[in-house]
Amino acid sequence: MALRRLFQLSSVLRSAVALTLRRNVGLSAVAFVRVKDLDPVQKLFLDKIRDYNSKSAASGGVVDGGPAYQKKVSEEVSRLQRLYGDGDLTKFPAFKFPDPKLDEAAPK
Repeated sequence: MALRRLFQLSSVLRSAVALTLRRNVGLSAVAFVRVKDLDPVQKLFLDKIRDYNSKSAASGGVVDGGPAYQKKVSEEVSRLQRLYGDGDLTKFPAFKFPDPKLDEAAPK
């Protein structure tokens, strides 16, 4: 009786381990794909992104910006400052949410 129970448990355990290994191998195969195995379109896309990143780092900003681009950016910044008030538009605004005073709201 105990031997039969042990064989049933081992077959259940074996199938669970096989299923887990099959799923994990399928998922990890996608994660370990090498660059040489990429689709040619994906490889071209990644090469262009890396090329733009290196050009952007070398120029210190937008690639092929030029003076016309800088003029347009400064005009837009001045327009936004006129519309929304002065301040630094390159920083994210800091929000302050004070905690409500609960003692004042409770009736006495």
